[in-house]
Amino acid sequence: MDYQRVVVRKHPKTTPKQSSEGRFWRQFKNPVFIKDSAPITSVHFTASKPHRYAVTSGARVQIYAPRTQKLVKTISRFKDVAHSGNIRADGKLVVAGDDSGLIFDIASRSILRTFNEHKQPTHVAKFSTNSTQILTCSDDATVKLWDMPSESPIVTFTSHTDYVRSGVVSIANPSLILTGSYDSTVRLFDAREGACVMTMKGGGGGAAALPVEQVVMFPSGSAAISSSGPIVRVWDLIAGGRCLRAMSNHQKTVTALSFDGSSGRLLTGSLDHMVKVYDVTNYKVVHTMRYPAPLLSLAVSPDNTHIAAGMTDGTLSIRRRDPKASERQSEEAEKAALRQGTYEFFATGMLGNIGEGHIKPKQKNIKPMGVPGEMKVVPQKKKKLKEYDRHLKAFKYGAALDSVLRKEVPPTVTFSLIQELVQRDGVRIALAGRDDVLLEPVLNLLIRHLSDPRFGEMVCDIASIVIEMYSSVLGQSPIIDVLFMRLQKKLAAELKFQKEVVKLKGAVDMIIASSALVQL
Repeated sequence: MDYQRVVVRKHPKTTPKQSSEGRFWRQFKNPVFIKDSAPITSVHFTASKPHRYAVTSGARVQIYAPRTQKLVKTISRFKDVAHSGNIRADGKLVVAGDDSGLIFDIASRSILRTFNEHKQPTHVAKFSTNSTQILTCSDDATVKLWDMPSESPIVTFTSHTDYVRSGVVSIANPSLILTGSYDSTVRLFDAREGACVMTMKGGGGGAAALPVEQVVMFPSGSAAISSSGPIVRVWDLIAGGRCLRAMSNHQKTVTALSFDGSSGRLLTGSLDHMVKVYDVTNYKVVHTMRYPAPLLSLAVSPDNTHIAAGMTDGTLSIRRRDPKASERQSEEAEKAALRQGTYEFFATGMLGNIGEGHIKPKQKNIKPMGVPGEMKVVPQKKKKLKEYDRHLKAFKYGAALDSVLRKEVPPTVTFSLIQELVQRDGVRIALAGRDDVLLEPVLNLLIRHLSDPRFGEMVCDIASIVIEMYSSVLGQSPIIDVLFMRLQKKLAAELKFQKEVVKLKGAVDMIIASSALVQL
């Protein structure tokens, strides 16, 4: 009869506490911290690969490479504090604001255009989606849309009555501009009409009105999001600016808003050191990240691999996620999806393959065939026995127990073997004849798993056998004496805990019984 291996008992698995959403955001780990001398007021990723990002701090704008987190360019030709460093979609130009609006060439860092009609500092300077227009918002309460080649304003909006500290151009329609002001309003401007077409009270109105810190617009242009104090509001632009939802999950002012690469998640950064991730389908918080200092700026790379956050103490935090192989394969497939018949396909695909000799006829894998009617017997490989199985097969119970008392052996395996020894009536044989060195791992095992509900009953049975067999040698080894004292204290603590649980169970049963009587 063949030897029957030890059957490792499987216990019910606990319900995983992490959701798939949490697991995804926890992949952004090993943050890199870059220290600066001034607060990080703005972070912006370019839409084109390799998705470099501009960091605005003090009187300079710095361009970083996302893969290496190394500084690529530094632009410091500002007269005063710089604001809102923004890279154009093609990655070639940078616009930023100080007392005016400045456009820089990334390669040479030279000033290409200057827009200086604002009377006070310009806190918002962004490229429009058509790449030839620039949006600026200033503390003089004006919003301007500029024509970049002529350096002249196309239209100026004067509807706000206080500082305008946030603004964005619609991706779907470059003529629509969304702004947020310290006058507690969110306004939608239409450059074609040259006027405000929609006004939303971003601070709630009345005496409790709060300044609008940030605004963002969905790529479709159908909805917008603003932050005022600790409250984040969602506005329906199609329904005339109706407030769809107001979320107050932060304790302090929300200073940063950002979508992820797919615009399916909204990230909010606050002065309470927290970043919260919302699902835009129901606007529930699906994940929370904590930072060491209050947050001023936040951005997610278009490919969802980097999260950059700027803080008040001048710290820039970059969290990186390694994309899965399936994501990389889909990106490579998109790159290779050049349509046949185009010049790009012929020049980069076919000619390159012909020149390099990559076009080869397909060859089928030819399998060798045997003689017709021949029968081949495949030998069966025997599975090797585990070390404890080999000892059990040889009836070496002590050696089998020693082999599962190592730290790298899972407790399920250890107690499955002990259960096998119980069935063989070999527990006392395995525990007999041990000195202090061999008895120490046994006592450590009992102490470690006494309070584990999976093994508690078996631990108590083994502990009673050990005490019965080795109580006569107490006082001869200091190590064993200390371990027995620890076992006694652990047992006393477990008994106390069990008594508290019984009391709690009685109280809960009484509450349930009384509620049932009330319902009757």
